[in-house]
Amino acid sequence: MRNPAFGALYAKETRAYFNTPAAYIIAVAFLLITGYLTAQPLFLVNQASIGGLMELAPLLLTFFVPAVTMRLFSEEQKSGTLELLQTLPVEDHHILLAKYLAAVTLLWAVIALTALYPITVGLLGPLDWGAAAAAYLGLALAAAMLAAIGAFASALTRNQVIAFIIGFVLAFALYLIGKLDAFIPPALSGAADFIGLDAHMHNMAKGVVDTRDLLYFATMSASFLFMTLARLWLTRAD
Repeated sequence: MRNPAFGALYAKETRAYFNTPAAYIIAVAFLLITGYLTAQPLFLVNQASIGGLMELAPLLLTFFVPAVTMRLFSEEQKSGTLELLQTLPVEDHHILLAKYLAAVTLLWAVIALTALYPITVGLLGPLDWGAAAAAYLGLALAAAMLAAIGAFASALTRNQVIAFIIGFVLAFALYLIGKLDAFIPPALSGAADFIGLDAHMHNMAKGVVDTRDLLYFATMSASFLFMTLARLWLTRAD
């Protein structure tokens, strides 16, 4: 990770995100929607809670994260700069991690801005700060996992729109499978709960930080990053 080329590439990718209007449009849209979800319980049921935010934030991420990651490799492939990048003295895994971490940096920055909402809620009424911290940890890990999925989707195609669609479908499938307990045979419900994003986010939203949930996020992120790296190896071979 101390490779100078890696640091330069990470800085370049991060600047590219923060220097484009699209990133700010995505951030503002996410903040407005999450702000509404936070304020709704305050006015409708007069309850100091971020339950509404944490209930729907994972679903929002399945849409917003692919919008952030769709350009990671598809744009490079379309313009032909990926081949040029691979001729530089930097390994494929450094290229992948630099681009991935740049996307995660933007996502975590946006999520960090939403921390203003539970702080405001806590000033208005009693808030379970432990549960809120665990929920935000889950949100950050979910964003990182979905970014890995988005990177894989972006590496599969030269078209950003197609990359967004693939990333959204994969992310939404992980979200949806946790909602289908009533339609899944009992013998498979345990596997569905582990694969689905919803069950893990629900646990952490309650303030429960279980090693199985941490293992889920780590395993899924590593798996999709490895598949993305394999795709880069194939691109280099071609």
